[in-house]
Amino acid sequence: MNIQYDNEILKEVSDSCLLCSETPCTSACPASMDVAGLIRSVRFNNAGTAAEKMPAADPCLKCSAPCMQKCLKGKISTPVQIPSLMHILAQKKEDQKTIEGEEPDLGIDFLGFHCINPFFLSSSVVGSNYEMISKAFDMGWGGVVYKTITSFPHDEVSPRFDAVYYDGNSFGGFKNLEESSEHTLQENIEILRRLKKDYPDRMVIASIMGQTEQDWEFLARQLTTAGIDALECNFSCPHMAYDGLGTDVGEHSDIVDQYVRAIKRGSDLPLIAKMSPHVSSMVPPAEAAVHAGADALATINTIKSILGIDPQSLSSGPDISGKTAVGGYSGKAVKPIALRFIYDLASSEPLKDVPLSGIGGIESWKDAFDFLSLGCRNIQVTTAVMQYGYRIIDDMISGMQYYMRTHGIHKIQDLVGKALPNIVGTDELDRDTVCYPKFQTQRCIGCGRCYLSCYDGGHQAILPLNGAKVRMDAKKCVGCHLCLKVCPVGAIIPGTRVVRKK
Repeated sequence: MNIQYDNEILKEVSDSCLLCSETPCTSACPASMDVAGLIRSVRFNNAGTAAEKMPAADPCLKCSAPCMQKCLKGKISTPVQIPSLMHILAQKKEDQKTIEGEEPDLGIDFLGFHCINPFFLSSSVVGSNYEMISKAFDMGWGGVVYKTITSFPHDEVSPRFDAVYYDGNSFGGFKNLEESSEHTLQENIEILRRLKKDYPDRMVIASIMGQTEQDWEFLARQLTTAGIDALECNFSCPHMAYDGLGTDVGEHSDIVDQYVRAIKRGSDLPLIAKMSPHVSSMVPPAEAAVHAGADALATINTIKSILGIDPQSLSSGPDISGKTAVGGYSGKAVKPIALRFIYDLASSEPLKDVPLSGIGGIESWKDAFDFLSLGCRNIQVTTAVMQYGYRIIDDMISGMQYYMRTHGIHKIQDLVGKALPNIVGTDELDRDTVCYPKFQTQRCIGCGRCYLSCYDGGHQAILPLNGAKVRMDAKKCVGCHLCLKVCPVGAIIPGTRVVRKK
């Protein structure tokens, strides 16, 4: 094994794992390592913590790898190459410095409530009954926004989910036609009351959605009796079966104002307005919500989508008796869009002191970090839980704590908004210097990906390989870094920034 490619190997091996519920690889390990847990940590950007958990000496060096013999991936193709991953983690353990001191504090205040951590379940199927949410709380989640409660009946469709994939078996994007809670209003009130009684240290928020002012006011008044900590008004669901709901509200500042005032008449609880991404600018309706009495903002909800058309049936997914509808798109594909809206809200002068809750494509501690550093005080997760289960909280917590320990950060609230000064308008960007790529020829494997991309999609600044290592025509290079982004082995890195030649 060539250790210089360790990050690529870690990614390749962890991406190939099925992330099984049962863990035959762990059961088979003669060294009693949590093999499945270590692989999962690497998968969720937490290799540092995984390395810390490795034994002092690499136990895989003289092992016959019974973990691979039990690996369920072997029933499909080839088993996960577990020893390769473990060897790299063992090496990382030797190279890492031990950071002593107290464990970083993940506690953070949100709307007057001190949360044990900023990791919440979002308003969806992942937080829709007592049994599910209590399990999540027992595993370490800091709060929940309960699945949207309405006062009108509806029937769900079947099936209601579809997905596009990346890295083999992971959702790149996820579409749903799910609507609101299937329980009656009184059943939901009892569930929320029980949750708050049994878990007083967890923040319990109820999402509501009405059709009229009277409906919003009624729901707010009824849910307040459950003893919960806050309300979230759903102004953003993109696929309700009735008009005048969800994103039909969030796109119009005057209606947002009207309904927020109705909710505040019905309840004195803190109110979060969940805004719609189906606007060119979220700031005007967000300002309207705050002006009318909203105490915080949450975004984004899912994005209106059609995944594609089946060439045989000419239908799209989810296929419901040969038909489908525009539905909500979520997952990692929407994260950059969500971050843009969070930045817009956090950098708006009238909204600069309004607490933000970030949603969209969050799977790991690093995803959560992105939202926090742009101004969020908590984050909400759905799609990742639907795919991987509540257990992702383990690596969200330990990964964030590892980052904070290694960067001398003691309180997570100190991260909030720290990246905002580094996001500027395009007119403020440095246009007087160029950062040319630097080619590490010892890492180059001669695949030619950079040459193809530069010639067909760039500036023809990379010469044909002709059996040699990569070479650049410096006179043609403009420093766009397309080559760096397509290189599969990290053989191209940013070089020194120099003054642009006029």
